[in-house]
Amino acid sequence: MDREKQHKFTNSWIQQSEPYLIAGPCSAETEDQVIETARQLVESNRPQLFRAGIWKPRTRPNSFEGVGEKGLPWLKRVKEEFGLPVTIEVANADHVEKALKYGIDVLWIGARTTVSPFAVQEIAESLRGVDIPVMIKNPINPDYALWVGAIERLLNTGNNKLAAIHRGFSSISSEYRNTPNWEIPIKLKTDFPDLKIICDPSHISGQRNKVFNVAQKALDLDFDGLMIETHISPDDAWSDAQQQITPQQLIETMSLLTVRSNTSKSTTFQNQLEQLRSQIDEIDAEILKALAKRKKIVGEIGSYKKDNDVTILQLERWREILDTRIPFGEGEGLDRQFVELLLQLIHDESIKVQTDILNERVIPDNKG
Repeated sequence: MDREKQHKFTNSWIQQSEPYLIAGPCSAETEDQVIETARQLVESNRPQLFRAGIWKPRTRPNSFEGVGEKGLPWLKRVKEEFGLPVTIEVANADHVEKALKYGIDVLWIGARTTVSPFAVQEIAESLRGVDIPVMIKNPINPDYALWVGAIERLLNTGNNKLAAIHRGFSSISSEYRNTPNWEIPIKLKTDFPDLKIICDPSHISGQRNKVFNVAQKALDLDFDGLMIETHISPDDAWSDAQQQITPQQLIETMSLLTVRSNTSKSTTFQNQLEQLRSQIDEIDAEILKALAKRKKIVGEIGSYKKDNDVTILQLERWREILDTRIPFGEGEGLDRQFVELLLQLIHDESIKVQTDILNERVIPDNKG
C-alpha cells in the first residue's frame, strides 16, 4: 500500500548487530533473579536490550500477574551495574508514566493490548512528545489491520522510533504454541520497508527445544532481530517456564544460527539469479493466463446452471477435484497442504463467479 510505504522510521536506536538481540526473563520475579540473569547474559552473550515483564496480562485471574512497580528499580540497577538498556511491556498510561519515571529505555506493547485500539491510543497519547522507542507486538489473532493500526496510532502522535515484534498468532491446531503465519509479517515488511521487525521465537514455539528452529526461520526471512526469553532457572520460572532457556543455552542457540546476507556482490550470482527470476516471471504469466481462462469457463458453467436452475455447489464434483488433484500435485513434488490451499482458493473464486451470475437480476422498468 502506497500510504504505508511513505512512512519513515528512525532506526538509529537499534544498534547494528547480526542479529539484534533482546534477552531476559519472561517475568521479573525477584531482584536476585533479575540481577543474576543480567550478569550471566553480560558475561556470556550480551544482548542489545534486556527484557523483563513487570506487569503480566494473564488469561485468567489468580495466576502470577507480575511484581508491578516494585520491580522497576531492579531494572534500573541492571542499567547502572551492567550498562544494559532495558525494555518492558506497558498496557496503559499508568504503566508508561511509571516506566518513564525509572528510566526504562524502550517500551513494548503486548499482543493483548494491540487488539484494543482504545488501549493503544491511550498509550500513544501518553507518549506524545516523549522521545522513547516503542515496539509493537502483533495482535493475538491474525488481524493485519489491527497491527498496522497500532503502528499508525503511534506514528500519528509523533513517534517514529518504532519496531514490530512478531510473536505468532493463536491457533487451535499448530505444531507451535502460536502459529507463525509468516505471510503476515512478510506483508508488514513489504508495506513498511523501513520498519524493523523482530521475531519472538519463545512465544511462537512455546517450547525451548523449538526456539532455535523458529529463530533460524526468522533470520532466513531477513528479520532484523530476535527476542528470546532467558532465565537462570527456567523450570522454576513463575510464568512460561517451558519456553525459556538459560543464558548458556542462549549462547549455544546464537552460535548455531546461520546469518545470511540479503544480497550478494558476486556478478555471477546476480546474473544467474536474474536468469532464474526471468523464468519465474514467464511461468507466473502462464499461471495467471491459465487462471483467467479457467475463470471464463467457470462463468460459462454458471450461466448453464442458471438456465437449468441447478445449484452452484456440486459436492461430488468438488470431492472428485480434491481426490484427483491433490495426489497429482504430490506426484509433481508439491506439498499436500499447499495443493489443498491452492485448490480451496480457486474453488472459492469459482463459487463467487457463479454466485454473481446466478444472482443477476433484470430490474423492471416501472416508468410510465
